[in-house]
Amino acid sequence: MEQLSLLGLAPAPEAPSAARANSAPPVPKRPGKPSPQPPSPAATTTPSAPTGLWQHPQANRQAVLQGQVVAYWFRRGQRRTIGFSVGPQGLSVSAPRWTALSAVDEALQTKAAWVLSKLAQVAQRHEVLQAARVDWADGTVLAWLGGSLAVRLGQPSGPVPATVAPTALTTPIASVKPPRRRGQPLVQHQSAEPGSQQPDTLWVALPASATPAQLRDAVQAWMMQAAHAHFVRRLDHFAPLLGVRWTVLKLSGAATRWGSAKADGSIRLHWRLMQFAPAVLDYVVAHELAHLRHMDHSDRFWQTVASVVPDYAALRARLKGERLPPW
Repeated sequence: MEQLSLLGLAPAPEAPSAARANSAPPVPKRPGKPSPQPPSPAATTTPSAPTGLWQHPQANRQAVLQGQVVAYWFRRGQRRTIGFSVGPQGLSVSAPRWTALSAVDEALQTKAAWVLSKLAQVAQRHEVLQAARVDWADGTVLAWLGGSLAVRLGQPSGPVPATVAPTALTTPIASVKPPRRRGQPLVQHQSAEPGSQQPDTLWVALPASATPAQLRDAVQAWMMQAAHAHFVRRLDHFAPLLGVRWTVLKLSGAATRWGSAKADGSIRLHWRLMQFAPAVLDYVVAHELAHLRHMDHSDRFWQTVASVVPDYAALRARLKGERLPPW
């Protein structure tokens, strides 16, 4: 199941992202007799608010790394090494149940440079994404299937081609009374002229007084409707090629995955995949359908994906490398 590479979704929109965590190499298990199990981390150290820059929202311990206070989330589990991961919320540390807290502190100091470097990278990505946050107003431009989609308040001056009728949204959003005639869609997609460098237009029949949240909700409802129709077409395209049968499609807004599949044939796909190029979206569809043959990421699984998407590695890298702005 493909992990979500989003900051600001949940899409943490907030969307997508959640960013994928960066994991440090594990600290080897110490030889010798295991130490007695120490008290739970919550009982051991519950720090007051640090004055440093880095603080995990679930922090229950803190450390001073190269002069900077880092408040982190500490957990114990059934593992053999001390592990570190840095995500959009901060630093998380996991340790075996028998590991002494002094050993955790020592390991943190050993990894101090790596931890601070990853925290700085996450903070920088977060700043870039926040600067790119969608400004919900007339004229907002969104990424859409490898192109662009300009959101406009009002109605198109001429008739919208019948080819986009299936993606017109007729369900009213929120409590705004839209300025439209009875039976007229609330949202209509108008394709740009062939060969034009202009983006497609998404007409939203809301008044100029509509709030950003009302505009966002109308656009999101249309996008989800369009996403479902598009995903069904692509699932129906790839399933016979892979020799599998999907049963149910559900749209996802998960903060950590682009998609998932179950052995019963049910598929989940994130609706914001529509903001990527069609080839990237096809890779995710093929990826999840391939799980209906191999519920793992073995060599056989990747060979199955490659049988229908030969350049899946490059597309997978694009999916991980591109970031969608917070919704």
